[in-house]
Amino acid sequence: MSDNPHSHLPDSFIDFLNRNGLDPSIYTVQSIPRYIRLKPGEGEERVAEVEREIECKLEKVEWLPGFFSIPSHVQIAGSKSYRDGKVYGIDAASGAAVMALNVSSGDHVLDLCAAPGAKLCMLLDILGDSGSVTGVDIARHRLAACRTMLQKYALGDRCRLFVANGTLFSLLPLLGHSELTYANKYEEKTDIYKEWTPKRSWKERKRASRVRNVSASQLVPGAQEAELIFYGPHSGVVGISRTELFQIASDNGPFDRGYDKVLVDAECTHDGSIKHIQKFEHWGWNTLERRVLDAQRTDVLKYLQLQLLTNGFRLLKVGGSLVYSTCSLTVAQNEDVVEQFLSGNASAELQEINVAAKWPCKTGRLPKTLRFDPLTSQTSGLFIAKFKKLGL
Repeated sequence: MSDNPHSHLPDSFIDFLNRNGLDPSIYTVQSIPRYIRLKPGEGEERVAEVEREIECKLEKVEWLPGFFSIPSHVQIAGSKSYRDGKVYGIDAASGAAVMALNVSSGDHVLDLCAAPGAKLCMLLDILGDSGSVTGVDIARHRLAACRTMLQKYALGDRCRLFVANGTLFSLLPLLGHSELTYANKYEEKTDIYKEWTPKRSWKERKRASRVRNVSASQLVPGAQEAELIFYGPHSGVVGISRTELFQIASDNGPFDRGYDKVLVDAECTHDGSIKHIQKFEHWGWNTLERRVLDAQRTDVLKYLQLQLLTNGFRLLKVGGSLVYSTCSLTVAQNEDVVEQFLSGNASAELQEINVAAKWPCKTGRLPKTLRFDPLTSQTSGLFIAKFKKLGL
């Protein structure tokens, strides 16, 4: 181990940080505040109620509406407000990524890497009783946890969840029955989706099992391989057929039927999270070598991140906005991915994040990109880049 001020970290990790131009002092922060968000409409009375329940004062996060901080050791899970779905935990940097999208009333939003679900909840909170959110994740059990969150916080009304590979997902937003076009428009509808219930029919369970078991090579990429595991009553699904639901995005011509906003919070090495790095002290630093420092794993992740970003942008409508984020602080998983993406997509323009004027973060190595880190921001580490789709 090193005898410098960062001696609690292994030399291999210090070398990794130095190679990536990262200040090891970031990891001298022993803890950062825990952040919570109150659902919209909850006023001062709710703040006072939560404070009584957790016996702790909520500190308002001035730069992020609806957010409060509490000491890291304070738990909210036992509070009545948490059990009743009036407050939920989400890191302030993650909240910033959602705010960077500048979601507006009526937007149709795609959350391409939806699990574990806090950002999904915030998106739905912001939309309220308009628009829709489509959540996608490749891990079925993690997306099922998202579904549980939506039900707990009563936020699933305008949401649909698909278990799918985010690099292949190709389903369009449901813009309203009158705007949809179908190959069999004048044929009688069959196999109509009724209101969602956790108790599915034998036919539905058999179909879901078949979708999971059939090889992806035998499926139309991005369509049949997507498994719908939840949809709200106003998500646009109720009353339409399976054929109507599983419309695939076309790459031909101007793409104006896509999503208004897309969030790609991509899988990464999680090295920007102090809590995550601290876990390796218990798991063993050898695990850190395999999960974070291994160059081959970084290469695999970088390829995945680029594919997720590329597909998310493909599904974005002309004039729409996409936010790419990771909780890694490495250049390889952030600025390098952004530069590679921009070089291959003439219709992508890197955007200034105007709402970030007072955010406690730094500019990334590319102009207009942002970096949160535990030392500067008192949040988990996060990289954010925002793109606009031009009509070329």
